[in-house]
Amino acid sequence: MAEPVAIWHADHVVFARLLDLFESQVEAFHAGERPNYELMTEIVDYLRQYGDRFHHPREEVAFERLVERDPGMRLPVNRLLQEHRVIARAGDEVLERLGEIVEDVMIERAAVEAAAATYLVYYRHHLTSEESKVLPRAGELLTADDWAAVKDAIEDASDPLSGADFEERYRELRKSVSLHPARSRPG
Repeated sequence: MAEPVAIWHADHVVFARLLDLFESQVEAFHAGERPNYELMTEIVDYLRQYGDRFHHPREEVAFERLVERDPGMRLPVNRLLQEHRVIARAGDEVLERLGEIVEDVMIERAAVEAAAATYLVYYRHHLTSEESKVLPRAGELLTADDWAAVKDAIEDASDPLSGADFEERYRELRKSVSLHPARSRPG
């Protein structure tokens, strides 16, 4: 079933662009420049709000259905489920470090860079794994009933970054994403 897979992939493309934008700000920080901390916070906040609250729970239902249809997918799916938890924690850590910076709390640069690097590495690896291992298999094996269960797993929530009814708090982030050329693509 191509449409749900295409929607899943489209989310991943946006996530990858946001990670690129976030990384460009981390590079500025590493170079001793002053990055846009508000933008960095908006990126991680968006990925936590939309990714962790809507995208990942739907994936988890798809993963469960996929393992039922192909038990050989259990190990890669279990890894991805663990990565959801690690990414959420790493995102919280990044938000905490950025909050400390904004509040002028003395913090070691290395702590900020380590939190950001962990977040970037795990999230990118996660996207690549899903795109290369899970999405193709889900497209082959999941039925219309499976995809309906995925859709129904979470109340219908539009992406707060796109569409006509995007959330106002993401106005600058939306503009930055549209202006920022993608450096990497998932998968």
